[in-house]
Amino acid sequence: MAGALGWGILATGGIAHSVAGDLKLAGCRIAAVGSRNVGNAKAFAREFGVPKAHGAYEALVADPDVDIVYVATPHPMHADNARLALEAGKHVLVEKAFTLNAGEAREIVDLAREKNLLIMEAMWSRFLPHMRAARELIAQGGLGTVRRFHAEHVQALPEDPAHRLNAPELGGGALLDLGVYPISLSWYLLGQPVAMQASARMGPTGVDKEVTIVTRHAGDAVATHTSASDIKGANRATITGSEGRMEMDGVWYAPSRLHLYDRQGEFIETREYPVEGRGRQFQALEMESLIELGEIASPIMPPEESVAIMALMDDVRARIGLVYPQEAGAGRG
Repeated sequence: MAGALGWGILATGGIAHSVAGDLKLAGCRIAAVGSRNVGNAKAFAREFGVPKAHGAYEALVADPDVDIVYVATPHPMHADNARLALEAGKHVLVEKAFTLNAGEAREIVDLAREKNLLIMEAMWSRFLPHMRAARELIAQGGLGTVRRFHAEHVQALPEDPAHRLNAPELGGGALLDLGVYPISLSWYLLGQPVAMQASARMGPTGVDKEVTIVTRHAGDAVATHTSASDIKGANRATITGSEGRMEMDGVWYAPSRLHLYDRQGEFIETREYPVEGRGRQFQALEMESLIELGEIASPIMPPEESVAIMALMDDVRARIGLVYPQEAGAGRG
């Protein structure tokens, strides 16, 4: 039942505001918020009617009214923040990308299992109604044998070299922030890839401004994924099979519609999936349901899959020559 478990919001940036709004919309109970700046925590608490504001992450995870910690910090902090919450006995929802690399992902997933706690990557798009419907349609053979997949996440984002998206020390680049969406979608719909190629256009700060990844999946389905942080794209997703085609509106990773076409390309129908708010509440409701059932892994976004996706992105970075400063000389796990 929504509201029975207490949420703790760790960090108060833009993504935390978006998630908190949808949590409130769904009737989830935000018990506390934590920031390294107590003023920011208090402002966030006032905005969302949160009863407690902590000026340290340690205080947030120690709060007895908090059952689930939502980690909303930049990528390089995810592993440390998740570890802090897990050691305090809290279930954890970690913003995507799950961690900086697969080694970190492996560590926190193993710790969650050791502590018998639920940890999940906040790949909210997987939990949207149109995504579940798309997966069911493919599984039921509605498109025949899937032959081709394409999805893009292309945004004109800040060019400031100090912005986190352009800063190597903050895990910047299009891949971790934007590319994880289409990668996760192809994995969700087609399964784990069996082969991969990648190419990128690098920016002046040394991070990728655009990256295209081609993967091959079971049954020889080929998937292309494009992400870029300095140009605006249509942001559509298309899945083509031997018996038809399915298209998702731009922006496909947010609440969207499914447009279905037959094998000759003739339009069949559009299926609507209206959603209140941004749609980030579905992942939270899934977490609450799993915790009530005593489960420690989501079948929709399994922790082992998050580790494997991070490993794929590690491989992509190795191929395009992107190494973050904190990894230099230390390996990626």
